[in-house]
Amino acid sequence: FREQPIFSTRAHVFQIDPNTKKNWVPTSKHAVTVSYFYDSTRNVYRIISLDGSKAIINSTITPNMTFTKTSQKFGQWADSRANTVYGLGFSSEHHLSKFAEKFQEFKEAARLAKEKSQEKMELTSTPSQESAGGDIQSPLTPESINGTDDERVTPEVTQNSEPRAEPTQNALPFTHSSTISKHWEAELATLKGNNAKLTAALLESTANVKQWKQQLAAYQEEAERLHKRVTELECVSSQANAVHTHKTELNQTIQELESTLKKKEEEIEGLKQEINNARELQAQRDSLTQKLQEVEIRNKDLEGQLSDLEQRLEKSQNEQEAFRNNLKTLLEILDGKIFELTELRDNLAKLIECS
Repeated sequence: FREQPIFSTRAHVFQIDPNTKKNWVPTSKHAVTVSYFYDSTRNVYRIISLDGSKAIINSTITPNMTFTKTSQKFGQWADSRANTVYGLGFSSEHHLSKFAEKFQEFKEAARLAKEKSQEKMELTSTPSQESAGGDIQSPLTPESINGTDDERVTPEVTQNSEPRAEPTQNALPFTHSSTISKHWEAELATLKGNNAKLTAALLESTANVKQWKQQLAAYQEEAERLHKRVTELECVSSQANAVHTHKTELNQTIQELESTLKKKEEEIEGLKQEINNARELQAQRDSLTQKLQEVEIRNKDLEGQLSDLEQRLEKSQNEQEAFRNNLKTLLEILDGKIFELTELRDNLAKLIECS
């Protein structure tokens, strides 16, 4: 063949959903061989992967491509010619790093080859000469793609594994509690401001009440004096008419004073109501302060639970890693037994043919 595999590994293959451009769609039911190919006649590098006889990856590496590691075992790159984004889920971080190193190496080689060819052709004509649908130049078989590279690995990533890193749900209680704490702190600050204003108004109202009480006492003394004066004037018969007129005026003055006194009493009742409201606000502030303390205690408990969950998660991950290592060991033993059985079968077949 004109193209030969120069590096091969195994991975789960995904493509970006063409409708949402967000979700990953698996294109292989299990881990398949993914290989780098080099076309010596055209001096280009390609990434090709077959699932049976179907090519699920056929991407030509260009200098402007970038391979991005989105997690410890998942990487992706965009292919503008195929108008898609490819994603690969590896069995370990080591295989992901190896694939990324090769991608960078072949990308640099493609850049150098392109710089050399710029003397003969323009940069803008290159994409039109190689379409995404015409990249496969030779009939490739799974055997030719698999090659003999030692970098092949046993697939350990399940089909339902999530390729993208997701935030852990253990941090949600702490975040929610922090939001509640900030809300109560804002409410407490508002209540403190209102309490300060009400306290100032209460002090001013108390001073006004004292002043009004003094004025009320003075009005009462004046009314009492006027009543006495009316009595004295009534005793004087020679000045009856003048006393009557003066009495009428005094009565009007008394009515005005009583009306003023009533208004002052209503104002005093209003101030008392404001004082009661201020006390209720003070009680609400105390209640909110207590709730804030309870929330802080709850936050501490949640932090302890979060720490415990993180330890349990780490322990679970260690156990899973040990389980994977055991599975890998068993698979290697199984491969050896299968190889021995195959040799035994071939020997028996030869014996039968010879006999």
